[in-house]
Amino acid sequence: MQAKKRYLTLLSAGTCLVLLVYLGGAWLQAARRPPPGSRHGPRPGAERPWPRFPDALRPFAPAERPGPEGGGGRVSPRQRRDASAGLYRGRRCRMESCFDFAQCRKNGFKVYVYPQQKGEKIAESYQNVLAAIEGSRFYTSDPGQACLFVLSLDTLDRDQLSPQYVHNLRSKVQSLHLWNNGRNHLIFNLYSGTWPDYTEDVGFDIGQAMLAKASISTENFRPNFDVSIPLFSKDHPRTGGEKGFLRFNTIPPLRKYMLVFKGKRYLTGIGSDTRNALYHVHNGEDVVLLTTCKHGKDWQKHKDSRCDRDNAEYEKYDYREMLHNATFCLVPRGRRLGSFRFLEALQAACVPVMLSNGWELPFSEVIDWNQAAVIGDERLLLQIPSTIRSIHQDKILALRQQTQFLWEAYFSSVEKIVLTTLEIIQDRIFKHISRNSLIWNKHPGGLFVLPQYSSYLGDFPYYYANLGLKPLSTFTAVIHAVTPLVSQSQPVLKLLVAVAKSQYCAQIIVLWNCDKPLPAKHRWPATSVPVIVIEGESKVMSSRFLPYDNIVTDAVLSLDEDTVLSTTEVDFAFTVWQSFPERIVGYPARSHFWDNTKERWGYTSKWTNDYSMVLTGAAIYHKYYHYLYTHYLPASLKNMVDQLANCEDILMNFLVSAVTKLPPIKVTQKKQYKETMMGQTSRASRWADPDHFAQRQSCMNTFASWFGYMPLIHSQMRLDPVLFKDQVSILRKKYRDIERL
Repeated sequence: MQAKKRYLTLLSAGTCLVLLVYLGGAWLQAARRPPPGSRHGPRPGAERPWPRFPDALRPFAPAERPGPEGGGGRVSPRQRRDASAGLYRGRRCRMESCFDFAQCRKNGFKVYVYPQQKGEKIAESYQNVLAAIEGSRFYTSDPGQACLFVLSLDTLDRDQLSPQYVHNLRSKVQSLHLWNNGRNHLIFNLYSGTWPDYTEDVGFDIGQAMLAKASISTENFRPNFDVSIPLFSKDHPRTGGEKGFLRFNTIPPLRKYMLVFKGKRYLTGIGSDTRNALYHVHNGEDVVLLTTCKHGKDWQKHKDSRCDRDNAEYEKYDYREMLHNATFCLVPRGRRLGSFRFLEALQAACVPVMLSNGWELPFSEVIDWNQAAVIGDERLLLQIPSTIRSIHQDKILALRQQTQFLWEAYFSSVEKIVLTTLEIIQDRIFKHISRNSLIWNKHPGGLFVLPQYSSYLGDFPYYYANLGLKPLSTFTAVIHAVTPLVSQSQPVLKLLVAVAKSQYCAQIIVLWNCDKPLPAKHRWPATSVPVIVIEGESKVMSSRFLPYDNIVTDAVLSLDEDTVLSTTEVDFAFTVWQSFPERIVGYPARSHFWDNTKERWGYTSKWTNDYSMVLTGAAIYHKYYHYLYTHYLPASLKNMVDQLANCEDILMNFLVSAVTKLPPIKVTQKKQYKETMMGQTSRASRWADPDHFAQRQSCMNTFASWFGYMPLIHSQMRLDPVLFKDQVSILRKKYRDIERL
């Protein structure tokens, strides 16, 4: 009996082995069999294809188009890209293969714009792009110095049905003597392709040029080479731009509507699927998704049974009111992947819910969009409401705050979009000093943090809290001297002695901007800290803000030669600054106002409780602002300051407020603060100039024009010592001398 069982077991095992060998051999033979029409089998060493497993998401995927030979088989992403007709060449271009770094490393990152050709029309949007480049610190008019080249031919709108379309662009580009097959060229584009398929064809061979393109797909996007930019309208401001609409961080951060959208519904063609399905989610209460068929000349020819009802519902709601009262804003794709709704949602502090599969989001190389948006899937539209309802209120507030930061840092103007594009490319070229993700995604953003200054975050005044650091506990005093040293009783010498006695003073630098020769060393008083006398470069006002290597501390105490300050006042101001290292902290305050009669900004020195500037004649700030003043601001503004010998303190306040989005800080009321009689009457003093005040009015308007808005912020906060002016014993107070001033 046992023998019979063993026999049956062996027989079954043998039968299974024979079947396995037979079926396996048949499968291997089929795999090795050459495809129909092929003369040869697979090459020796060729890898077998992966087996095809069932796709769980297959029911949600759109039907694939037949391949070039009419077959309905699966096409890989690479094959699909290669089969796309009319798209640019150089698909495999990367910075290492299609960009020449030599010129950049030799002359720095300089950008050349081709001169405009006669008779060529340029749309206003592209004029703004070129103006932003020409007004930046990267611009050069010498092509021999350039690292990057930008066409003056308008490439923004490449839709053949558009009135802005430039014809014969292919031949015009090829005739440029610096074209060099597009190498080291950057092409800006907002619209490509046309009805009905709206491909990403720009209408000419860009060769090895980089694309700064809106609505670019991940399939055609060349990582670390192209730059995805947002789609912006022709009305988008060139500079400045409006601030975001998040005025107060309301808790809980919920608004009237949970999710909104209002836009066109495409009845046919590409981009119609998602918008046609929005009515399934619309509930008319906190989820309001409105579409209209009423657009285009022949919309009635294609109208469906829902059009009349949708159009009527569409007219009931005001788009701006919805936008400003919604927590989330749906951003579905249109004819192209990008949409104007994207920037509108960012500005309105309405968290974008992206429904545009395959869209390479703007500046995705540096911006972490998971901190500011919800990335949805077009195939899972019905799950969107439940998904956003599950987001915690703390997360919603963080998302809304990040939308405001990104809007104001990178998207509020054409200039910021262009500069962000150039900064990204510069980071690729100089990788050893490129900005990291924290810089790009935290205030104040990548445009104001210049990596040429330092690659260490602790050297900037904005990241102390993130790094758990504090600024150095000493300061460097920089005294700006413009009058000759003729007497030992001059205010500058008294000021020098008072500052040197501060327990926080590391050194004193005297910037000698006087026309007379430097005084002998014995003319300066003996102090317990080093006194370094530097002769000013070109004897101009801007030289007081040069990033001198002698400044080794984080804090700079900026002083005019005729400033009257005691040691106690210096100590207290520095103590306050240590808590606000990103701001200007000091004594003399001024303010600005809008003059309705003259329709311009005004400057006032009236003694009020309101101020927006702290003059750098007696102020403390971080030394990084010297570098930013010198290398970020345009030469035109600094030249104006130097020619007038005035307004450098106003310009510094403009710069710091533009970076921090915060006002300066005034410390301790001191009505006795004044310029000395020497300063008021001396011919060498700028205060003696009768046109001084009028010049400062003019400066403010020129500065506001360059920034594109008024960055100064009013404040009524003043920080005093504890028990200041309180009716208690003077012995109980730390800063006793301030009481007597």
